Amino acid sequence: MLAGELYSGADPELQAEIAATAAWLVQYNAASVETPALRLARLRERLAEVGEGAVIRPPFHCDYGWNIHLGAGAFLNFNCVILDVVPVSIGDRTQIGPGVQILAADHPRDAATRAAGLESGRPIRIGADVWIGGGALILPGVTIGDGGIIGAGAVVTRDVPAGATAVGNPARVRG
Repeated sequence: MLAGELYSGADPELQAEIAATAAWLVQYNAASVETPALRLARLRERLAEVGEGAVIRPPFHCDYGWNIHLGAGAFLNFNCVILDVVPVSIGDRTQIGPGVQILAADHPRDAATRAAGLESGRPIRIGADVWIGGGALILPGVTIGDGGIIGAGAVVTRDVPAGATAVGNPARVRG
């Protein structure tokens, strides 16, 4: 799975990890009145890397957590979803609006392979100082360069260069 190869989501070890993350998410999402320091400590219980001052406002949803890397000062607003079957990296000071979905999970294009219950993932890399507007979708394998801007509701299917603005469905770089 971590190598981006086909795997079965029904694998008992993966299902146990998903269950553990679900239990952690219940606690994290219920703790909306905790101090920032305590919430940061909770994030560090499950996520791969959490930089100083990083914030995820509940409710938050993810598959595993241990594939998520948050830079210092990164901010994810309410109701973000990260499907982290492979690494998802979010750079320092990046701001992510409410309802954004970061979807590293992918599925075979061949119907028979999908029917067999196989899936894969492609890493997502979001640079430093990026701004992603509410409701945007970031699809598998996308890289967004430092200082990029993603418009609200955009569906990002391709890489976005550093400093560029991408909007629309599918998202296109402006300018």
